[in-house]
Amino acid sequence: MGENGLRVAFIGLGNMGGPMAVNLVKAGHDVVGVDLSEDAREAFRAAGGRVSTSAAEAVRDVQAVVTMLPAGKHVRSVYTGENGILAHAPKGTLFIDSSTIDVDSSRDVAKAAAEAGMDMVDAPVSGGIVGAANGTLTFMVGGPDSAFERAKPFLEIMGASIVHAGDAGAGQAAKICNNMLLGISMIGTCEAFVLAEKLGLDPQKLYDISSKSSGQCWSLTSYCPIPGPVPTSPANNDYKPGFAAPMMLKDLLLAKEAADSSGANTPMGEEAARLYEEFSRNGGENADFSGIIHLLRKTR
Repeated sequence: MGENGLRVAFIGLGNMGGPMAVNLVKAGHDVVGVDLSEDAREAFRAAGGRVSTSAAEAVRDVQAVVTMLPAGKHVRSVYTGENGILAHAPKGTLFIDSSTIDVDSSRDVAKAAAEAGMDMVDAPVSGGIVGAANGTLTFMVGGPDSAFERAKPFLEIMGASIVHAGDAGAGQAAKICNNMLLGISMIGTCEAFVLAEKLGLDPQKLYDISSKSSGQCWSLTSYCPIPGPVPTSPANNDYKPGFAAPMMLKDLLLAKEAADSSGANTPMGEEAARLYEEFSRNGGENADFSGIIHLLRKTR
C-alpha cells in the first residue's frame, strides 16, 4: 500500500469493475476485490489486488467501498439485510455505487446507507471498457456534497470527468437520460445512412455534409455507424462492441421504467427500446449498439 493509500473494497470485478479496481491499486490503495467469478478474482490478484469471496468480510476493515453490479436487485441484495455490506462495514465508511440501476433502487439504498451512518454516492459511468482501462471514464454523481467531496479523489483515479449531478439518485437519472438520447440519436443517424444508400448518395458525402451542418451529433462524428469516416468507430472493427447493444437496451429499459414511474412522455425513447430489443434478439447480442444499422437495412 502506498504512503497515502487507503483500504478499499471493490465488489464486482467484471469487464468494467476489474479495470477500475486495478487503477485504484496502481494509485497506491490497498484494494480487496470481490466477485463470484474465480477468473475475475485471479485476474485481479495477478494485477496486484487482494481477493475475497465474501463481501461482508471484505468490508470489515475499510475506509471506502466501490460496487459495480448488474442491476438494482443485486445492489439491494449486496447492501441491505443482515448479510449486507452496510451491516458489516465500519460506521462512516464511504460507499460509491457505480452500477447503472433504476433510480428508485439507488435512492432506497442511499437512504439505508444514511440511516446506517454511512456516506454514499451513486456514480454510474460512461466511457466503456476502454475508458475503464485507461482511467478516462465520465462519472455522473448523485449524493450529498460532503459524500461527493470524499468520493472525488477515488473517482479522479478512475475517470477523467467527474460531474456532481445533484442529490441521491441524480447520477442514475443523468446516466439514463443521456443514454436514452444516445440510443435515439444513433438510430436516427443509422436511418439517415440507410436512406442515403437507397437514394444512391455516397455515404462519405453524407458524412461530409452532415458533420458540418445541422445533422451533426456525437453518434455521427465520434461513433459513425458505417465504416470509413471515423476510423476509430466500431463499424471499422466488424462492429465489435465498445458499448454492446444489450447494454444500450438495458439503459433504454431503465429510462422507460423511470418515465413510467414519473409520468414523463418519451415516445422516441420507447421506440428506441423496442428496436434495440429486436436487434438484441436477432443477431445483435454480441454487437456494438451502432450495429443496429443492420436491423434498419432489413426493415421493410
